[in-house]
Amino acid sequence: MDGTHGVGRVDRLDRVAHLARHGSPPDLSASELVALAEDTGLRGRGGAGFPFARKVRAVMEGRRRTGGRVAVVVNGSEGEPGCLKDAALLLFAPHLVLDGALLAARALGAEEVAVGVTRADVARSVRRAIAERGPLSTPVRAELLAERFVTGEGTALTDGLNRGPGLPSGRKIRSSERGLHGLPTLLSNTETYAQLAVAARLGALGYRATGDPAEPGTVLLTVAGERVVEAPTGVPLARVLALCGLGPGQGILIGGYHGTWLPPSAAGTALLSRDDLTAYGAVLGAGAVLPLPEGTCPAGETVRVARWMAAESAGQCGPCVLGLPALADALGQAVGGGGQRALDAVRGRMRAVERRGACSHPDGTARFIASALAAFPDEFARHADGAGCGRPVLGALPVPGEAAYGGGAPGTGGGRRSGDRATTATAARPHAPEQRLLVDWTLCQGHGLCADLVPGMVRLGPDGYPERAAMPLPARMRRRAQLAVRRCPALALRVQDGE
Repeated sequence: MDGTHGVGRVDRLDRVAHLARHGSPPDLSASELVALAEDTGLRGRGGAGFPFARKVRAVMEGRRRTGGRVAVVVNGSEGEPGCLKDAALLLFAPHLVLDGALLAARALGAEEVAVGVTRADVARSVRRAIAERGPLSTPVRAELLAERFVTGEGTALTDGLNRGPGLPSGRKIRSSERGLHGLPTLLSNTETYAQLAVAARLGALGYRATGDPAEPGTVLLTVAGERVVEAPTGVPLARVLALCGLGPGQGILIGGYHGTWLPPSAAGTALLSRDDLTAYGAVLGAGAVLPLPEGTCPAGETVRVARWMAAESAGQCGPCVLGLPALADALGQAVGGGGQRALDAVRGRMRAVERRGACSHPDGTARFIASALAAFPDEFARHADGAGCGRPVLGALPVPGEAAYGGGAPGTGGGRRSGDRATTATAARPHAPEQRLLVDWTLCQGHGLCADLVPGMVRLGPDGYPERAAMPLPARMRRRAQLAVRRCPALALRVQDGE
């Protein structure tokens, strides 16, 4: 399925077509639900791969503390740019996902099912599917949430579904203890609920007939950020790439932008299973498989992603607000010919953000950069020395809205050219129109939140109010400035385009 354009080899299954193909799912008790999840070895398909049976048990335990009140949440946010599998499911087979969520809700006696998504077309598809089902004993709703990388973090997702700003809480709160409306919540990924619906119909033995015996069933993969493929677990990575007409290129990023680079040689031996990928220091995560084409610059591509990841900060902790932009800038300086000292500064910046964030975003970003440095050491060394590689930065790794955060258009990955002029991975960035961040003094109440969200640009005076009413807005700060505008409690900020 080509999830980018919504055109694929399958048609959307409405309620009638869905029942004709799959039939009605069975009803399960809570104990039967746990047994099915255990017997099939069902794990979450959203990234962490947490055993589904353990989640159900934890919610059952929480239910005892709340007098039987629980909720079910479907995480369809998919903030990873290289992933389209959840969007494909909710666009083409939304009833399969709803089957799994409602099956779990009935087993647990949940009072609500909430589906969180970040694409308007996906929200429309889910709402249409809910309407096609008619009256339901368990209310189901679909909510369109902010489209950003951290929206899918558990506390951010439930906060958004609770009509909050949709930001991580910064505390280690399990959704099974406190989630939707403060209730014990069974929160899992879109594909997980679809797999549950299939397993309930097939039974454990039927489900285990496909895939790796140690990790049965199938897995949805997004290949090259464009195609969604369903494959048995344990399938050779090379087979999946060949099916999509692709080779390993310079390397394969597994698990998305919090993932790990595999060398081209691994494509011939790696299997897409949890145990096999562990041997390569990788996890399948949300199912992203991103081969890097031969014709693009690995160092420049890494800088693009690092800058985007820095701009995707929730804006509420130092390692994200300050640490990730500094890390991305240090990486850009190293790739621009900054020498060994610049490369050492990158590693120092990575250590400064690790295990210090309000959520896992700083750790994941540092892990991505560390993996790139390990996978392409000669490339980064040549760029740091100023020689470069001479290849363009094609934008092979999907990064949405680069102009909004100053990532610029794909440029060149070359180093020094004729005349000894340094050309970095961002040298071809087009000139962006000037913008300013404005403060409306008639509304400003001196909350000071803007100074935290746009550090170094908004400075507070002794009275706690911004020192200036108009500030030039660099391209690299635009994403965070837009966040500050949205979050200003007094609605006193706005961005003005230049003349």
